[in-house]
Amino acid sequence: MRINKFISHNTNYSRREADELIKQGKVTLNNRVVSDMSVSVGEDDKVKINGRFVKLKKDFTMIVYHKQKGELVTKKDDRGRKTIYDNLPHGFSKFVSIGRLDYASEGLLLLTDAPAIATALMNSDIEREYYLKVKGEITEEVKTAMREGFFAADASKGAHTKSKIISMQFAPFVAFDIFGSSGGYTKLRVMINEGKNRELRRFFGYFDLEVMDLKRVSFGRVELGTLKEGEWRYFANNEYEDLRDFLKTNKIYY
Repeated sequence: MRINKFISHNTNYSRREADELIKQGKVTLNNRVVSDMSVSVGEDDKVKINGRFVKLKKDFTMIVYHKQKGELVTKKDDRGRKTIYDNLPHGFSKFVSIGRLDYASEGLLLLTDAPAIATALMNSDIEREYYLKVKGEITEEVKTAMREGFFAADASKGAHTKSKIISMQFAPFVAFDIFGSSGGYTKLRVMINEGKNRELRRFFGYFDLEVMDLKRVSFGRVELGTLKEGEWRYFANNEYEDLRDFLKTNKIYY
């Protein structure tokens, strides 16, 4: 793999930080200073940063965090808004999130110190479960779209104002339940197996249904359970076992 990816997978440095270390001449490959950021690292190669060996990461850590509304899933915000890392212990400052929940959403968020695992889970078809409250009625047209999926040439309603993604292909929902409507609002549970940019807000926005509340309650067999807002926990043993099975089946190396 490319050297910056190798560094980010096996240290607490991000790829961007790895690039900066290379530019500063602080990285060596087999005792030669690296100047080409596109160079690849093989199994027998020796990488050092500031003279210290980069050891292959043999294990990883996973945590579950109950993201609160009004928190951003990012390291820093140029407008000074609160991020999840402001609330998490400092020891998790280098952890990366598996996907994101937008500023107005809440619920289960997974984080890890193994970027390769984060990427694999984000791109997987593992089911994600959400509870939503939308403004408006769920018509038969919307139900058909949930069952069959559809392509939207303009899926900008519900998107972030700065998003460059306009069109979107929506896959059929894995499952959904409509709990009922009152006061002009509808509550429902949905299960999808992908995590595109603001996918649910865009989906319902296409039908002029504004998502008022969105809460993720599970990712695969990892559940939010009774974890309170702003709290976190480590993976349980059975959750680690499930994840290791997933990594082995999909030949994911971290």
